[in-house]
Amino acid sequence: MININSLELSYGTDEFRLSIPQLKIESTEKVAIIGPSGSGKTTLLKLISGIIQPQRGRVEIGEVAINELSDPQCRDYRISNIGYIFQDFELLDYLNVQDNILHPFRITQSLKIDNQVRDRVKSLAEEMGIADKLKRLTNNLSQGEKQRTAICRAMITAPKLILADEATGNLDPSNKTKILDALFRSTDKNKATLIAVTHDHELLDRFDRVIDFKQFCDGESV
Repeated sequence: MININSLELSYGTDEFRLSIPQLKIESTEKVAIIGPSGSGKTTLLKLISGIIQPQRGRVEIGEVAINELSDPQCRDYRISNIGYIFQDFELLDYLNVQDNILHPFRITQSLKIDNQVRDRVKSLAEEMGIADKLKRLTNNLSQGEKQRTAICRAMITAPKLILADEATGNLDPSNKTKILDALFRSTDKNKATLIAVTHDHELLDRFDRVIDFKQFCDGESV
């Protein structure tokens, strides 16, 4: 599913440098990414999704070399095929919860809203415990409710790849389990791959594999 080779990315002179000789993640695998703050975990998700591009190397998702796509091609591919749960949510405060969840369908011509999609919005919202908040503006939500809205938006297209940046970071213990269960159900149902950045080590034993980012400081392949 994911194949990264000879990747190099740096900012400034010595401010930040990410070097990944090789990283492979299999289709349907559930992988947790851990490591110290500032080591490049979030940067990796952005590289995989094509939000940023490496200075050297190759990032493949299946047969697609994401770093070789044009900006419009990359954007359309990301919206249609990748569910991205941002650490800071990136919700639009002038839209209500329902329209935030449907936002991927509004910004590309490759996705169309139909009754099946609308039913999926309701189903996801019920699963995440925000079905009664669909008409509420997001600036009137709690942090946990914003997190769950962002997760619904990432899952609405039934993507084959889900990238989660601290998806359970703003949730209490009971909701952490509920949200992780929902993410796992979605990946299993759609035969998708899940890559999750997390600082919550209590959740690690639920993943197929854990990648510690400090390995890349030593130039190791994974």
